[in-house]
Amino acid sequence: MRPVLCLITDRRRLGASWEEALVKRVRTAAAAGVHLVQVRERDLDGGPLTRVVAACVEAVRGTSTRVLVNDRFDVALAAGAHGVHLRGDSFPAPRVAARAPAGFLIGRSVHSVAEALAAAEADALDYLIFGTVFDSGSKPGRSPAGLGELSRVASVTRIPVLAIGGITAENIADVMAAGAAGAAAITMFDMPPYVS
Repeated sequence: MRPVLCLITDRRRLGASWEEALVKRVRTAAAAGVHLVQVRERDLDGGPLTRVVAACVEAVRGTSTRVLVNDRFDVALAAGAHGVHLRGDSFPAPRVAARAPAGFLIGRSVHSVAEALAAAEADALDYLIFGTVFDSGSKPGRSPAGLGELSRVASVTRIPVLAIGGITAENIADVMAAGAAGAAAITMFDMPPYVS
């Protein structure tokens, strides 16, 4: 089974012309077959965030790639995004689902078996992102959960689980063998075919 791949954006890595570079990266990733793009620019105000999300939605038009917004349901709706990714401590998923349009994706971050079980009970999620699985430069100082914990999380829920944290082309086969449906990453997408 081909892994579900989720590109997570980080404009701080893209320089002064970050907006143009971010949209180009999303377009290139969509052309390469990435399934999901999570626009994770948490410190952007609503107006600029809505503008960049709308540009990303336009960039993936005609592909099967879906654009998600990190924790901003309002921005996701305003920009025409395909879904929202909720932080572990964010709104209850059923509350979001009750107001979401048909086909809208809802995901949540989890960091333990207990959180995965609680999220699954809500019965309103399309996927979970679990991590940090391996050492990660974007989460310095956080102890990795490891493949064993990923396997336990994946085994307690029918919701697809994507691994995050230190994911590389070299270890994604191990992630899949542990029961994940795929992976979410920032750094893994810093090379072709995801950038041009």
